[in-house]
Amino acid sequence: MSTPEPFADPRALTRSQVTAWRNALFVIFGVVGVGMASWVARTPTIRDSLQASTWQMGLVVFGLSCGAILGLLAASTVIEKFGTKAIMVFGLSAGGLGLAGAGVGAALGSFPLVVAALAVYGIGNSTCDVAMNVSGAANERALGRTVMPLYHAAFSMGTVVGAGIGALAEFLQVPVAVHLPLAGLVTAVVGVWCVRYAREPIVDAVEDAADTTTEPVVKRSWFARWADTRTLLIGLIVLGMAFAEGSANDWLALSLVDGYGTSNTVGAVGIGLFVAAMTVGRVAGVRLLDKYGRVPVLRVSAVFAVVGLSIVIFSPSIVLAAFGVVLWGLGAALGFPVGMSAAADDPARAAERVSAVATIGYLAFLVGPPLIGFLGEHFGLLNGLLAVLVLIVIAGLVSGAAREPARTTTVASGKS
Repeated sequence: MSTPEPFADPRALTRSQVTAWRNALFVIFGVVGVGMASWVARTPTIRDSLQASTWQMGLVVFGLSCGAILGLLAASTVIEKFGTKAIMVFGLSAGGLGLAGAGVGAALGSFPLVVAALAVYGIGNSTCDVAMNVSGAANERALGRTVMPLYHAAFSMGTVVGAGIGALAEFLQVPVAVHLPLAGLVTAVVGVWCVRYAREPIVDAVEDAADTTTEPVVKRSWFARWADTRTLLIGLIVLGMAFAEGSANDWLALSLVDGYGTSNTVGAVGIGLFVAAMTVGRVAGVRLLDKYGRVPVLRVSAVFAVVGLSIVIFSPSIVLAAFGVVLWGLGAALGFPVGMSAAADDPARAAERVSAVATIGYLAFLVGPPLIGFLGEHFGLLNGLLAVLVLIVIAGLVSGAAREPARTTTVASGKS
C-alpha cells in the first residue's frame, strides 16, 4: 500500500464527482453483500460437507468473527495511514480470497481450512466495512442529504442477489468449490474496479472540524478513543441491531431447516426473504429518517424486530414464520447504517469513531455464533434465538444517543 492521496474537501468537488463517488459506493456496498450472502446461503451444504454439529458450526462462524474483530481493531489506524480507497482494495481482495478458500475447504471436508479461510474473509470484510462506511458518511455530507441507509440498502440488494444465486446453486447442486470461488472472484474484481471513482474523505481537517467541536483536533491513543460516552452508547445500538441482523445471517437458514423441518432450499429462500425485507426497510427508511429523525425511527425499528423474531421463534407454521421473518428484517434494517452515520457526525473523528462503533457491533458476530450454537445444541436453534431479543430491547432503550447534532450541512457546492 502507498501513502494516500491528499484528503479531498467535499466542498471542492463538482457535483458530477460527488455523484460518481456515490454511485461507486453503491456498487461496492452491493458486491460486499453478494459475497456475504454467497457464504450464508450455502451454510447448510457446508455443514453437511464438514459433517459438523450445530456447536461446531458455531465455531466455524467464530473463525470469521475473530478475523472480523482483528480487522476492526486495526481499521482506524490503517485508514488514517493509507486512506479509505487503499483499505477498500485490500478488504475486497482479501474477502474474495477467503470466500474462495472456504468453498475449497468445505469441498475437501477440511474443518481447519474453512475456519482459516473465513478468518481471512473476516479481516478483509471488516476493514472494507469501516472504510466504505467512513467514505459513505463523507459522501453523505457532500451530498447534503440522508443517503447512508441507501448504501446499506445496496448491501441488502447484494445479499438478495447472493442469496438468490445461492438458492439456485443449492437447487442445481452446484459444488461449493465452484460457487464460492467464482463469487469471491467476481465481487473482488467489480469492487476494486469501482474504488477508483471514490474520494478520500476529510479525517483530519481542523477547519471542517470547527463546525462540530471547539477543541483542536489532535491524534489520540487507541484507548482514548473509547472514552466517549456517546460513542459507546451508539455502539450499543449497533450491537443490538447487528445481533438482530447477524443472527439471521448465521442461523436463520439452519433454524428454518431444523426447527420447521424444511429443505435446505427453503432455508436459503428464508434468507432471501429476510434480506429483501431489510432492503425495503432501508430504502423506505431514508424518507422516514428525514421526516421523523433517527431516534423515533430506531425505537419503532426495535419494536418491529422484537415482534418479528418472536413470531419466528414461537410460530406453529412455516407460513406464519415467514411473516415474522419479514418483520424481523424490517426491524433490523436501519440500526447499523444509522449508527454509522451517528458515529461519523464529527468528520474529524469519523474514522476512529466508526471503527469503535463497528467493533462494538461486531461483538455480536464474535459472541453470537458460539452462544446461539451452544443454546441451539441444548434447547434447539429457535429457542437459542431468544438471546437476541435482550440486545434488541437494549438498543431501543439507548437509541437517544443517535440524535442528530445541531449543525450546518456540508454540500458539494458549499455550506447550506
